[in-house]
Amino acid sequence: MNRTKGDEEEYWNSSKFKAFTFDDEDDELSQLKESKRAVNSLRDFVDDDDDDDLERVSWSGEPVGSISWSIRETAGNSGSTHEGREQLKSRNSFSSYAQLPKPTSTYSLSSFFRGRTRPGSFQSLSDALSDTPAKSYAPELGRPKGEYRDYSNDWSPSDTVRRLRKGKVCSLERFRSLQDKLQLLEEAVSMHDGNVITAVLIFLKRTLSKEILFRELEVRQVALRHLIHFLKEIGDQKLLLDLFRFLDRTEELALSHYREHLNIQDPDKRKEFLKTCVGLPFSAEDSAHIQDHYTLLERQIIIEGTFSSPVNLKKTFKIPDKQYVLTALAARAKLRAWNDVDALFTTKNWLGYTKKRAPIGFHRVVEILHKNNAPVQILQEYVNLVEDVDTKLNLATKFKCHDVVIDTYRDLKDRQQLLAYRSKVDKGSAEEEKIDALLSSSQIRWKN
Repeated sequence: MNRTKGDEEEYWNSSKFKAFTFDDEDDELSQLKESKRAVNSLRDFVDDDDDDDLERVSWSGEPVGSISWSIRETAGNSGSTHEGREQLKSRNSFSSYAQLPKPTSTYSLSSFFRGRTRPGSFQSLSDALSDTPAKSYAPELGRPKGEYRDYSNDWSPSDTVRRLRKGKVCSLERFRSLQDKLQLLEEAVSMHDGNVITAVLIFLKRTLSKEILFRELEVRQVALRHLIHFLKEIGDQKLLLDLFRFLDRTEELALSHYREHLNIQDPDKRKEFLKTCVGLPFSAEDSAHIQDHYTLLERQIIIEGTFSSPVNLKKTFKIPDKQYVLTALAARAKLRAWNDVDALFTTKNWLGYTKKRAPIGFHRVVEILHKNNAPVQILQEYVNLVEDVDTKLNLATKFKCHDVVIDTYRDLKDRQQLLAYRSKVDKGSAEEEKIDALLSSSQIRWKN
């Protein structure tokens, strides 16, 4: 029976038998491979949501976001376009898979890429696998990756300052422009919280150049004072000097430079550094103090090098006798260097005879020695050198120099005073025995 080509096509399209082709097995295999590629691409999408550099494809293998993909997705949603019906009729494969009814699925591939879901469906494939609610965002097509921003942490300067004031940790790195940084600083200053202001200044110090930072702080005096105090606390002298130099604060610049001597341990290097401070623009009063400091340090270095000879000190600095004796006596007595004390008052005449002489008077010598806890034997030696008898007796009685008192009453031949003093010494002591021996002596002619 002769049939036309159109009748044959109608026969085969309506027949329940499958026409033989050499490509049947390959066609089924290619469908399975295509399905596997689509599932693998979905797995990559679920595993790395943030990787915007991956190229996403549809079930047909077309890049997601392309014009043809958008047209096909629109056509697939409506399900009633003419192009779809023509493609269905022109298929050469009559496999049984095409005749089976497609199960109703709650998943939509296009919804994964557009971030939409059907009513009652999961929001993403990962939700379906883990049965855990999770929010999935669609990638923004055609937008560079560097422009993506985490809006969950996008606080305004005022919000950031309030969080800092409450002691919460928050990053300031989001404030990149100069305008945002200055607004953040002004918000911190308006809060009147020194810790917050300091935290913002540390951030600005790290992210701005010195010139810009100094220029902006020059018109913000509150923040400027906080920065100066902070730099002094951390000891950043270099930046502090640069700041004073920029602000043309010469006196503060000089004082900051002077403070650096505190970090110099070597005396000679410290002296040379102080010498450079003498000519700096200090006030008149401060300039005098700096000069005195330099002079005293210079003298201290000489003293420490030649202290074994106090006479050399006197000659070197042309110190007056009284000032020299007062200073040297206190220093040597404090060190309990009694031989040096003796040398202070020992002089020789042109005949070679030695004699003790004190420009300040021996009564002051005794007082200084007693103040420095000199032993009684040393005190008695210098009390005996006091020329005035009444002063000698008063000092000897005050400092319990018993031998000096007893010998003085003996020389005065005052038996009554010696007898009265006997009651002030300890019974059975050597002093009491000495008094008894003098009272019973027949060689002394007592006045009373």
